[in-house]
Amino acid sequence: MIRTFCTNRIRKTEELSDSLWKFSPCAGEHSGQVYQVSVPTCWESIPDFAAYRGEGVFTREFQAGGTIRLVFQGVSHTARICVDGREAGRHYNAYTPFSCVVKGLQEGIHTLEVYADNSFSEKSALHVPNDYMSYGGISRGVVLEQLKGAYIEYVHAVPLREDSVWKADLKVKVNSVSEEDCCYRLNIRLETGEEVVEEFSLKAGEEKILSHRILAGQVEPWCIENPKLYTVNAVLLDETGAVDDLTERMGFREIKTEGKDLLLNGKKLRIKGFCRHEDHPMFGCALPYSAICQDLMIMRDLGANAVRTSHYPNDQLFLDLCDEMGILVWEENHARGLSLEQMQNPYFEEQAETCIVEMITAHINHPCILIWGILNECASDTPYGYECYKKQYELIKEMDTSRPRSSASCKFKTDLCFGLPEIVSYNLYPEWYHDESAKDYVKEIYEWVQNESEGRNKPFLVTEIGAGAIYGYRTPTMCKWSEEYQAKALEDQMMAVLEQEGCSGVFLWQFCDVRISPEWFSNRPRTMNNKGIVDEYRRRKLSYDVVKRIFHSYPDYR
Repeated sequence: MIRTFCTNRIRKTEELSDSLWKFSPCAGEHSGQVYQVSVPTCWESIPDFAAYRGEGVFTREFQAGGTIRLVFQGVSHTARICVDGREAGRHYNAYTPFSCVVKGLQEGIHTLEVYADNSFSEKSALHVPNDYMSYGGISRGVVLEQLKGAYIEYVHAVPLREDSVWKADLKVKVNSVSEEDCCYRLNIRLETGEEVVEEFSLKAGEEKILSHRILAGQVEPWCIENPKLYTVNAVLLDETGAVDDLTERMGFREIKTEGKDLLLNGKKLRIKGFCRHEDHPMFGCALPYSAICQDLMIMRDLGANAVRTSHYPNDQLFLDLCDEMGILVWEENHARGLSLEQMQNPYFEEQAETCIVEMITAHINHPCILIWGILNECASDTPYGYECYKKQYELIKEMDTSRPRSSASCKFKTDLCFGLPEIVSYNLYPEWYHDESAKDYVKEIYEWVQNESEGRNKPFLVTEIGAGAIYGYRTPTMCKWSEEYQAKALEDQMMAVLEQEGCSGVFLWQFCDVRISPEWFSNRPRTMNNKGIVDEYRRRKLSYDVVKRIFHSYPDYR
C-alpha cells in the first residue's frame, strides 16, 4: 500500500510491493543463496540476517512495454536499480522517494533488480552508526507506471489566506518522455474551486513547471478537531485525448508565528507530541499500514496532537494518516548528532540538501506538516555549523514559505543558530542526564533564550525530554531504568514544560523503545533506546497513565 487514496485513474500503475520477491545477499556466509521475501521488508527481519551489513539484491519479474517509470518510496541506505541487467538509476538515502524512467522496452516479461546497501562508508555523511537502527532493504512501497508521451511528475497545492479568502497556489511539473515535440493541454481542478486550463508545448525530453493561483471557493479549514481534506486533480491531454493524470490532496490551514506564539488558523497552539522512530521488532523500519495506524491510535489515546519524525522524512502512508486524523507533524531532514568533523565530510552538504529537496518535493501537500526541521543536535555551536544551518534554512525557504522552520538543539547556552529559524527548539534531559530539577532547568534555558540569545521573542518548543525504563523492571527504590523512576521523571518534566509561561509545547522522547546501531551502542541497555512510553512491542509502561493524564488535562490551544 503506497497511499491511502487513489492517485491515478488514467495512468496505468501496478504496485510491485506487497508481493514475494527473491532476495540474495552479495557477501557473507549466505552469499548467493536465494530467499523468498515480502516487500517492503528490512532484511534484518529475515532469519540469518539480523546483523547483516552490506549489499543485497531483490529480484522480481514484471510485464510491460514501451516507457515505464519505477517509483521507490524508500531503499536503505543506497539503491542501484537494474532492468534486464542494465542500470536504470541510483539513489542515496533510505528515507526519501526516487524514480527511474526506462524507455524502449519490448512488450513482455522483464527482470527488475534492486541492489540495496546498508554499509557505512566515508561517502555516506548521513547514514552513520547512530542512536537508531540503520536497516537494509526495500523498506517502503514500489510502483510500476506505464507512461505515454509525457507525464505529470508532481502537483503541489499550497493554501493561502488573503483577507479571509482561501486560495491555492498550484505548481504542476510535466515531463516529456517522447522523442518528438508535442502540444498538450493541462486541466487542473480543485474539488471545490476553480478549474484551470492551460495549453503549452513540450520539446522532446523537456520538462516544464506550470503555476497558477486559484480561488478555493467554500472550504472548511483543516485543523486538529476537523481535518478536512480536498482533492486536486490534474489531467494531461494531447491531440488524441487524455494521456496522464495525477490526483493529490490538500488542506486549507494557515501556520504562522507571532511573537512567542505558534498559530494554527489564528489560534495559539499547544504542542503535545511524541518523537517517533520508524521501528518495530517484527518489521524493522518497514512498518505496514496497520502497524502505523496502531501507533497513531495509541498516541491519540495518550492525548497527543503532534508527532516529530525523528530523525528523517517518514513514509507517505504515515503522513496520509496524520492528514486524515488531524495529527500535527514536525518533519525533518536526515541528520542526527553529527559532530563538526562529520559535518565537514565533503559529501555532507550535498546529501543533506538533496534530502531537503526530495522531502519537500514529495511532502509539501500534507496539511499535517506544521514545521520543517533540520540537523538534530548537530554542530550548531560552531561557525562552520552555522553556515551549514543557514544554507539549509535558506533552501527550505526557497521551496516553501508556508511553514516555519526549526532545529532541535542540545547545545545548552552555546548555540549560535537561533537567529536563523522562526522557532527555537531544545532537547533537554533534566532528572536523567542532568540531576537538576526539571522546573529549574527548563526555566533557566527558557530565560537564557529570551534574554541572552538571538532566539528572543520567538516561539519556544522542547523537542525532546524524557527518561529511560526497562519494561517490567519495577522497584520501590525509584532507581534509574525502573518504570517507577521514568513515570516520576516524566511527570516532573512535562509539568515543567507545560507550565512554563511562553513555551508552545513539548515532544516527548520517545513514543516506543527502538533498536540502535550496534556499532554506536553508547551505554544503551539491550542495544536499544529504552525511553519509550511503550516498549518495542507497544506494551505500556507505568509512565503511560501519567502521560495520558497530563496530556488530556491541557487543551490543544493556549
